[in-house]
Amino acid sequence: MKIIVTGGAGFIGSATVWRLNELGHEDILIVDRMDETDKWKNLAPLRFADYADADDFLDDLHEFRDAEAIIHLGACSSTTERDSDHMFRNNFEYSKYLAEFAVANDIRFIYASSAATYGDGSAGMQDGTDGLDSLRPLNVYGYSKQLFDQWAARHGLFDKIVGLKYFNVFGPNEDHKGDMRSLVNKAFGQIRETGKLKLFKSHNAAYKDGEFGRDFVYVKDAVAMTLFFLENDNGGLFNVGSGRMNSWNSLADAIFKALGHERSVEFVEMPEHLRDRYQYHTQADLTSIRNAGFTAPATELEPAVADYIQNYLIPEKHLGDGA
Repeated sequence: MKIIVTGGAGFIGSATVWRLNELGHEDILIVDRMDETDKWKNLAPLRFADYADADDFLDDLHEFRDAEAIIHLGACSSTTERDSDHMFRNNFEYSKYLAEFAVANDIRFIYASSAATYGDGSAGMQDGTDGLDSLRPLNVYGYSKQLFDQWAARHGLFDKIVGLKYFNVFGPNEDHKGDMRSLVNKAFGQIRETGKLKLFKSHNAAYKDGEFGRDFVYVKDAVAMTLFFLENDNGGLFNVGSGRMNSWNSLADAIFKALGHERSVEFVEMPEHLRDRYQYHTQADLTSIRNAGFTAPATELEPAVADYIQNYLIPEKHLGDGA
């Protein structure tokens, strides 16, 4: 296979394969674990050469020395996961193995880091390796990603490989993610069922209810930034986001507008286990990726939400279904 996409049946992974198909690439190996999910529905409209189970793939890795690129998006992405051993095996050790193989065989290696590495943002959200050791993630998912970023930096790999710190990605093909789905996806079901949307109250005196928020980036934009590095030989650790912070209130407004409903929001207590590890403000600094040559503007929140809801959620379509 020319291109290997780990996590290729998942959210960002299947969206990446979709875009590769649009660009004319079909010689793709998808690596994933299907588990007891409906991720297979993401694959059904896509074109690829083969599929491999993630564990079997490591055993057969020597067969892929001629690959042109490994886009490593496979990981345990649950920010509430408490099993540290599971996180370290999947997000750290597996990534090390693939990175070493890719570098040894001159294969382009692009991998998913995460904005979760920035923790509460008090150490800034500047990408690259300067200040990397000062970051303090708020959960074991973020720490497992941080651990690999640090390992790659210590071994001087960022002149050869690319790490992408994805912010809050939303869009088609995330249905299987359960509690880790975006608010847009969750809200779609809530509003259809109850006519209203529940949002967490603020437990930070600096923010009013609904006025804290995130850098919400549409998956189509995240994929465009990812695949930019297939044609661009820059190495480094880059933020992937919209470059904007939108509040939960703004997101709610966009959702209700896309659905054609009057706004109806109820603020509810944030679960106690989240309160001390909750990000109140994230915003990607895109200076590095802009300097690397990526110039396309990110889709504004309202049209991105409208595209997702009206062209995918309402008609129950996946990327590649003709939407």
